[in-house]
Amino acid sequence: MTQSVAPRRVLYDDNEFTPPPVELPEAGVPRETGGPLPAPDQPRTFVIANQKGGVGKTTTAVNLAAGLASGGLSVLVIDLDPQGNASTALGVDHESGVPGTYEVLLDGDTIEQHVQASPEADGLWVLPATIDLAGAEIGLVDVAGRESRLKRALTRLKERHSVDYVFIDCPPSLGLLTLNALVAAEELLVPIQCEYYALEGVSQLLRTIDLVTGSMNDRLRLSTILLTMYDARTRLSAQVAGEVRTHFPTETLRTAIPRSVRVSEAPSYGQTVIGYHRASAGSQAYLAAAAEIARRGTATKG
Repeated sequence: MTQSVAPRRVLYDDNEFTPPPVELPEAGVPRETGGPLPAPDQPRTFVIANQKGGVGKTTTAVNLAAGLASGGLSVLVIDLDPQGNASTALGVDHESGVPGTYEVLLDGDTIEQHVQASPEADGLWVLPATIDLAGAEIGLVDVAGRESRLKRALTRLKERHSVDYVFIDCPPSLGLLTLNALVAAEELLVPIQCEYYALEGVSQLLRTIDLVTGSMNDRLRLSTILLTMYDARTRLSAQVAGEVRTHFPTETLRTAIPRSVRVSEAPSYGQTVIGYHRASAGSQAYLAAAAEIARRGTATKG
């Protein structure tokens, strides 16, 4: 049987295509957001993590980023997963040899040297990951300050350019790549699937957070939990949601992401669900979650 292959963006089918240079807004320059979502006083940097697989980490990262950017905010997605799924979903080139996260971590390049504009929304940029990043764990072993390479790169970026939100999409393992993300971020966002063993891995992740905050990043805190793959037709989803909200009453967003065919289809077209089918239930839920995060950010100012 011949399996049909979903079309890719035509723009990236051409091997001769080179992404145009991207100019990020300068830091300290007053600007209007151009949309209804409020901008935070200071850039907010989220690491998206959960040691349990299949909970929607990358899907959450790219759709929240697209939702915030569509609300007029400046958003950067850093793809730290060698599979490059976030780069794919945001429609940017990440073939082997394309410079991105690897060069920032290993060669000390600046983020703005290799950032690409995503066609998903104005004001949305991506630092892509390629398969070359798979060798970064070994390459970083003998590098001085190996766990804080990304933090230093982000600090330099924020000094020169204006960005409201940074989302770091991590690989599923707790290696040096994920450690760099935990050291660079101030906020941890955990997607939790509304199925059996929903909290599996969260306790271990929180123990890791305690170790990081105790020695390398005392600013990191669990600020946000997002329930994903919620099925209103089942009692199980309601039970899991209730359990999560009991354990994390202030961190859990009111918005839950429903199980959605459109959310599953969108990555095969190199898009977020917001760009693929904005009217779908999954898209509307991610837009609502993005707005809730933005409102929470302004509510806690000062």
